[in-house]
Amino acid sequence: MRITVGTFNLSNLFSRWNFKGKITKDDYKLKSTVEYKFTDSENYKIRTYKGKLVEEKPEKDRALLTKRIKDMDIDILAVQEVEDIDTLKSFNRESLNNLYPYQVLVEGNDPRLIDVGLLSKYPIGAVISWQKATHPSKPNDPVFGRDLLEVEIMDKERSKILFTLFNNHLKSNYIPWDAKDKEKEAQESNEQRKRQAETTAKIIKARMGAGSSFIILGDMNDTEKSEWIEPFTKDPELRLTNALLNATETRPAKPDDPPPPTTVWTHRYKPTGKSAEYLLYDQIWLSQPLADKLREAKIDRRTKHSGDGSDHDPAWIKLEI
Repeated sequence: MRITVGTFNLSNLFSRWNFKGKITKDDYKLKSTVEYKFTDSENYKIRTYKGKLVEEKPEKDRALLTKRIKDMDIDILAVQEVEDIDTLKSFNRESLNNLYPYQVLVEGNDPRLIDVGLLSKYPIGAVISWQKATHPSKPNDPVFGRDLLEVEIMDKERSKILFTLFNNHLKSNYIPWDAKDKEKEAQESNEQRKRQAETTAKIIKARMGAGSSFIILGDMNDTEKSEWIEPFTKDPELRLTNALLNATETRPAKPDDPPPPTTVWTHRYKPTGKSAEYLLYDQIWLSQPLADKLREAKIDRRTKHSGDGSDHDPAWIKLEI
């Protein structure tokens, strides 16, 4: 049996609606205090982040996401940056024409309202959220900014577990433009990502016995060789394999100067006044039983430097189970 598994950061997939009505910039003002102005007497639940209105994902970007996902047509897709389960379900229903019968998302910790989730053509078994997990160095704070979402994938008859997925979205590298000490902020972000990697390894070793079939995937916000995520990528007990090591592109990258140094990348970042960086932020790691079943790895390449519907490119693998 062949089964395809992938990961895709959908880049702020927010719903069209703020509860009972659609909110536009004309309905919202930001002064020294926040002022809400409405054209009728309806009650609204308004999404804001750092004093700014959180708006729906533009329709043209939703359409691009839809086309990419339909073109890939993979069996199981781990997703990141989705507002909530209702948004994921409506996206699957309205945009993907119910391509995926099973959808999973548990509200996480992110103040920007983005969560990790799953779309699957295969039945789902147990679902566990690790959003409340902590690290010994900060025992009173959740270590995951979003969540570590554990999901069992069953066969079509629900007779056995095929493997377990661990969907992650690690600490971002983003540094606020007004940060007083950017180097300190960057170091703190790296240390937080390392704590998340350490916790990921600890949880999976406790949950998965020897010889277990599992996949760690998602947006790691770091390169596959980074020291900050080594606590799970190089853990001698987990013995993981980078499933995208020899991934091929669905199409060549858009020409750049200089060109990407490798074809294995999912995220492009161009610092001001510098050359673009091409990084494998979106990763898929396999336990040894599944590494032996890996048959193919692909990255769907964007057509624009900024990305097609997302600033990340989706990646997926084909397994022979």
